[in-house]
Amino acid sequence: MSRIGRMPIPLPDGVEVTQEGTRLSVKGPLGTLERSIHAEMKLERSDGTLLVVRPTDEPRHRALHGLTRTLVNNMVTGVATGFTKNLEISGVGYRAALQGTKLVLALGYSHSVEVDPPAGIEFRVETPTRLGVFGADKELVGQMAAFIRSKRKPEPYKGKGIRYAGEQILRKAGKAGKVGG
Repeated sequence: MSRIGRMPIPLPDGVEVTQEGTRLSVKGPLGTLERSIHAEMKLERSDGTLLVVRPTDEPRHRALHGLTRTLVNNMVTGVATGFTKNLEISGVGYRAALQGTKLVLALGYSHSVEVDPPAGIEFRVETPTRLGVFGADKELVGQMAAFIRSKRKPEPYKGKGIRYAGEQILRKAGKAGKVGG
């Protein structure tokens, strides 16, 4: 059995899971998420937990077992507590600000970069150089964080740009032509 797939998914208070055929809907305090799961994977509910059951021990069913369990667990966690992806901005004059719900980035271009949040995503600016992407859908949170990072990726010489919190940037030495004299 899959070590990930056989773990039960705890259902926190206030989270409702409904399944109609292959369509799975999870409703909680932070909203509603819907996803289509594979038709051969079954969900069993028992006293506050969900369990994903696979029909056979075929390799494709074993692969789908862990995947389905992880996707359902991310949905339950997302509507209960949400997901956050933190970003750091480094560079002279590089900063982030909120205008309503819109994120406005000054990244050294001749213009400011504006990013509108999709439905279910919220931007949080802690300081002008630290920001967070918050939402219930883990996939969408990661996608928006990657989109913001792509506006000015960190460069290897000075490390200027937008990076994930805690991300290590491999630095290059740069020119060594004028040493001494």
